[in-house]
Amino acid sequence: MDGVPRVPEQRRAGSSAEPAALSFTVLGPVRARRGEETISTGSPQQRALLAALLLREGRTATAAELIDAVWGEEPPSQALAALRTYASRLRKVLDPGVLVSESGGYAVRGLREGALDLVAAQELAAEAEKARGAGDLCRAREALAEALALWDGEALAGVPGPYAEAQRVRLEEWRLQLLESRLDMDLEQGCHAEAVSELTALTAAHPLRERLRELLMLALYRSGRQAEALAVYTDTRQLLADELGVDPRPGLRELQQRILQADPHLAEPTSPQSEPAATPVRPAQLPATVPDFTGRSSFVTELSEVLASAKGRVMAVSAVAGIGGVGKTTLAVHVAHQARAAFPDGQLYVDLQGAGASSAEPETVLGSFLRALGTADSAIPDSLEERAALYRSVLDGRRVLVLLDNARDAAQVRPLLPGTEGCAALVTSRVRMVDLAGAHLVDLDVMSPDEALLLFTRIVGEERVASEREAALDVVAACGFLPLAIRIAASRLAARRTWTVSVLAAKLADERRRLDELQAGDLAVKATFELGYGALDQAQARAFRLLGLADGPDLSLAAAAAVLDLPPEETEDLLESLVDTSLLESAAPGRYRYHDLVRLYARACAERDEWPPSERDAAMSRLLDFYLATAARVYAMERPGDRLVDHLEPTAHPGLDFADRHEAQDWLYAEAVCLLSCVAQSAARPETLARAIDLLWAAHDLSESGANSKGYEATAKALLESARRHGDARAEARALTTLVNVHHVSGRFEQAGQEAERATLLAQQAGDLLPVCWASNALGIIALYQNRHQDGEEHLSQAIEHFRTLGDRPGEASALCNLSRIHLATGRTSSAVALAQEGIDIYDAMGNTMRGANARYALGLALTQSGELDSAAERLHEALEVFRDSRQRLWEGMSLFRLAEVDLAARRPAQAAAGAEMALTVLRGIGGAWRRGNVLTVLGRALGGIGQTGRAQVCWQEAMSIYEELGSPEAEEVRALLTPVRAA
Repeated sequence: MDGVPRVPEQRRAGSSAEPAALSFTVLGPVRARRGEETISTGSPQQRALLAALLLREGRTATAAELIDAVWGEEPPSQALAALRTYASRLRKVLDPGVLVSESGGYAVRGLREGALDLVAAQELAAEAEKARGAGDLCRAREALAEALALWDGEALAGVPGPYAEAQRVRLEEWRLQLLESRLDMDLEQGCHAEAVSELTALTAAHPLRERLRELLMLALYRSGRQAEALAVYTDTRQLLADELGVDPRPGLRELQQRILQADPHLAEPTSPQSEPAATPVRPAQLPATVPDFTGRSSFVTELSEVLASAKGRVMAVSAVAGIGGVGKTTLAVHVAHQARAAFPDGQLYVDLQGAGASSAEPETVLGSFLRALGTADSAIPDSLEERAALYRSVLDGRRVLVLLDNARDAAQVRPLLPGTEGCAALVTSRVRMVDLAGAHLVDLDVMSPDEALLLFTRIVGEERVASEREAALDVVAACGFLPLAIRIAASRLAARRTWTVSVLAAKLADERRRLDELQAGDLAVKATFELGYGALDQAQARAFRLLGLADGPDLSLAAAAAVLDLPPEETEDLLESLVDTSLLESAAPGRYRYHDLVRLYARACAERDEWPPSERDAAMSRLLDFYLATAARVYAMERPGDRLVDHLEPTAHPGLDFADRHEAQDWLYAEAVCLLSCVAQSAARPETLARAIDLLWAAHDLSESGANSKGYEATAKALLESARRHGDARAEARALTTLVNVHHVSGRFEQAGQEAERATLLAQQAGDLLPVCWASNALGIIALYQNRHQDGEEHLSQAIEHFRTLGDRPGEASALCNLSRIHLATGRTSSAVALAQEGIDIYDAMGNTMRGANARYALGLALTQSGELDSAAERLHEALEVFRDSRQRLWEGMSLFRLAEVDLAARRPAQAAAGAEMALTVLRGIGGAWRRGNVLTVLGRALGGIGQTGRAQVCWQEAMSIYEELGSPEAEEVRALLTPVRAA
């Protein structure tokens, strides 16, 4: 019940529960609590007495010391009596024995562990120091963050007296020291981009604190912003000269020189024990080793010795080469598991898919590795070179084993090598990597007859093999002693209790015994797969053939069920039976994938055996239907009332059901690569082209996600080329509509406008009104960006009319919100507010949360210009929360930017600078140059407001270069901002 303190867990033996324990806070207002109940501590002077006693942490304070603490040099005449009264009152509200009298003074005693926030903060700070000394940077940072979180505003807030004032200064200085230590660890962990925002605000609040300036310079430099970093030094030198008449301290001057010289050591964390920043992750990604691993003892010993030599060496690299099916992965995984103890900081694994047509890109792999090591998505740079550098920095001082499986060549592997002492890499590939410098090369051949027979026996069982040893030898010989072939043959025999080993040997005595002659190359693998395929029953063989047709990296159970046109339960049984044969892998629960070569073989089987041939096309058509229907459901859940789903191609598949929009979003992003692969694969055939384009349109959130933007754009271009090749005007118009959004998101407004005009013309010719609506809406907002306000208003008025014709209320609301921005740009503030509010009303009435955020964004802009800054901030914060929740990175970043504009208008330049910095971080890699120029312009204004004029000038110079290159009129505005600085 309300007002009843919580009962602690500890109880007296055989008695009722103990009363709730006392706790105190001084890192903020001085408070006393019993459990969750706040205890009144009386007048300010009474709280001053309590604070003085608490800060002595159990030591006795004399009456004279306490009088001096509470009243200073001018105590009242009855100070001692007043002191005793305060002590008596406190004693009554606290637990017995807490406030004690001793030797004419007082002390607070008997507090439980952690009862005083100051002591808890000191213990956490000590723990952080200990963890840092031990090299556990993640735990050190966590402990400091926990300590800093104990502050609740100003320490000893509202407590009078000289003692309290002196302690406030001391505690604030200590808090800043802890904060600087935590920020220093942020930079050591590679979180420089995120740190810039916080450091910008802190240097504004504490302009004379040089350590913060030093950290800001380093964070900017590591973020690729060298000119800004140097400008911070210039600003600091000028400020110190003006305020204190001194020069910067040596550390700051040395950092400036190192930046000028582009010291390579500055570009990476300096701690010898740096670890990834986001979470204390020790990845353990190795696949499970097979329980019946057999033989290869000499190779196991050889590779284990190389890996063991990693300690004290720059790096240990072993490259295992051999033909497909020879057991490279099995050996590497087995050795890696044996070596785990030597790599306590984790093990990374990736299948580089080097044998397939589309091998894994190193930058993609580095992104997944960095995330696995705890690096936040926002801290992962875009380019391969920057990712590789950050990867090596994150691994510096750690002992991590990296297993790079199925590599294409040395060029694919080099960026993925740790390159630091204590780490090791184990590489498998079909090619011998003689050009991988420093690698220990191992050529893996087929198994010896004894090893092959032992593996076969372990799978089939000793009892069945013992009586037919010669037949068993015939079987492994027919398999060419290839481990994968032996495993498949043995698995087939193990699954068929009515077969003898001789029966299997007789089956292998026909032309499939060509395995005896195939000692190298794909032919050996193909013969091995032929053996496994021939042992499948009819349903398994059909599943094996058809599932191999899909281009994606893997398939979900639901997608596989669509391909096979079977219920999920039956599909799962089939797939699991294929996993048992080793012809299919279970990548994760509910997801399945082929080895690259097995997929090629499965497709060859489909070409040869699937009858009628049209069934192949039908299977891929069903997969496309599944993705289109499900993506349409995701779209409809995210945007209730939106009419796009009513204008998509019909599908035979109903699509998946989702409990809520978050589950729907999870599906979309989890299936992104497979979905885009299906779209690209379907683009080649005219009968599936229209559905493929509609699928891409329904999944257009992927174009704004950052992670999938490039893949989405490449797929959209492929669809457009196919539509033009087939002379399909309607398909071309819709493909262009998807590209308009791609160009818009990327800031390529000229291209977006051209594509939108072409889409409008083609869609009108085809009588397809929805692309006309979307294109008109896009042309309107593009015209706004290009300052063609009259054109923009005409386009948006047409869009509103078109959307109303279709009964598309959300589309109408979108155009109204865009029209609001045209009115805003032409000085019609009141009508701009009204139009945006009309858009909000439409979205809210339909429960369209995500698009409602766009409307609140538009209203926030209008309210900002009308001077209603508090209301503007509220609307923009509402939009920001939804965009973050919906993974809309572009609009998350733009909302942060607009909030920075609000802070600037409200004369909060420090907050504005921090917000603009956060916007730059979120928008990294998306949004285009023009939007970056806008954010830099506002950031420069904010920096000027906090006295960092040199850094402001650098931001404006970059913005002006962007605008000049784009031919944007904003260049003149920025040039005007730079002129006074230059004149000064």
